[in-house]
Amino acid sequence: KNNVIVPFDDAGQQSLEFLTTKNDATLFALASHNKKRPNNLVMGRTFDRRILDMVEIGILQYRSVNDFPGLPKKRLGSKPLLQFVGDLWVSDVNLKRLQNLLVDFYRGDPVDSLVLSGLDHVMVFTAAETSVGGQEAYPIIHQRTYYMKLKKDPQGGKAPVPYLTPSGPDMDFKIRRTQFASPDLWKMVMKQPAGTKTKKKKNRTTNVFGETIGRLHLEKQDIDKRQGKKSKALRLADKLEKEEEVAAIEDELGREEQETKNEFKQTYGFEA
Repeated sequence: KNNVIVPFDDAGQQSLEFLTTKNDATLFALASHNKKRPNNLVMGRTFDRRILDMVEIGILQYRSVNDFPGLPKKRLGSKPLLQFVGDLWVSDVNLKRLQNLLVDFYRGDPVDSLVLSGLDHVMVFTAAETSVGGQEAYPIIHQRTYYMKLKKDPQGGKAPVPYLTPSGPDMDFKIRRTQFASPDLWKMVMKQPAGTKTKKKKNRTTNVFGETIGRLHLEKQDIDKRQGKKSKALRLADKLEKEEEVAAIEDELGREEQETKNEFKQTYGFEA
């Protein structure tokens, strides 16, 4: 279908900015097909309601999910594992930006943690250079999607082993045109606002119920020498205990004195 929106023209970009703002969307994809650019797909994203970057790719080969009948498919809404294979993802500037764009497209909503059993598919993007008819070599990206089943490691390891089954969609494509943000704009986009950065608070944790637990560090206290306020009953008990202790000491001294007198009388025949 010939689309009236031409993304790489000023009028087309204004239309895209209007539609993305109206629908509160930061990512967009526009498919078109004509004689000059058959099987064309434009992927892009916006920042501050303006076009940030766009990549136009030409689809060379495509296989949909329906081309894999009878095979297991991923669950709706599940997050994929993304794997980028090839040195071109690091050495080629356009592919580095495309990689960042593809991650934004397929990652879904950001989450803090994932359940291992919820991972059910992996997407592999392989970049390789090719040349047709003696022309200059250009990179081709092979996108493959696999259903992933985690099973127990037969070697006895703790981590489960993934078993992959082709499930689609798969496609091969090449880059036709690009429009990336300037270095200054890209630096501003990557900067995180100060309010979104959460400072790590020492000695404070949150349990599974959402309750905040704090830890206090105090100097060692000598509890034995601390004098607290005692009730009347405790004061009477202390007084009686002291009186009994004094009486027991006096009784013990009296017995020792009497024994000493008896020994002296037996030895010398008279009392001291």
